[in-house]
Amino acid sequence: MPQPLSGSGQDVQVFGLTTVRIVGPSMAPALRNGEVYLARAGRRVNVAGGDVVVIVHPQRPELLTVKRLVRRAGDGWWVEGDNPDSSSDSREFGPVPEANIRAKVLMRLRPFRR
Repeated sequence: MPQPLSGSGQDVQVFGLTTVRIVGPSMAPALRNGEVYLARAGRRVNVAGGDVVVIVHPQRPELLTVKRLVRRAGDGWWVEGDNPDSSSDSREFGPVPEANIRAKVLMRLRPFRR
């Protein structure tokens, strides 16, 4: 699940960009616990299958989580974590409505090297 980096606990967006910190193993090995990523935020972010996105968890609306878009599913998306043994995703809760997508992950900021 991602966590905002600002001290207030709120996402800070500049020109539609925000930072996301990865917490937990659900996207390993591609995205690892503690890494920080740059993301394009907004309710109308252009996405395609294979993109890594920040979504509102459909069963826990207070929770933001990072998942990979696998395929279109009706009016929404089938999402999965890269680590199936440690991921709560569409295999558990079904397709995610398009409106639940909050940001598209663009690139790793920290650590600079793995």
